[in-house]
Amino acid sequence: MDRIEKLKEFLRADPDDSFTKHALAMEYMARGDDGTARRYLEEVLERDLAAVGSYYQLGKLLERTGETDLALQWYKKGMAVARAAGEKRAYNELQTAYDDLADT
Repeated sequence: MDRIEKLKEFLRADPDDSFTKHALAMEYMARGDDGTARRYLEEVLERDLAAVGSYYQLGKLLERTGETDLALQWYKKGMAVARAAGEKRAYNELQTAYDDLADT
């Protein structure tokens, strides 16, 4: 059984598991299926606003697909969440991604 099928099995057992959805998104991104990856990341962030890593990954995906303004919005949202949670490293990564994209 490949990773995607195994993760989908986990998701069937717990359909609201943000970790599993994020992991599925990463697998789909690795396979070049940005549309499916985006859907999973957006689902994570609809249900779990504290999923800081998903903000970064969604931002990067949107950058790659040319949706710069939307990527910047997600980075900003993620920075606010990371700051509120005291997650300095995540905040710095999001800030760097935001600054690099805003400077282009």
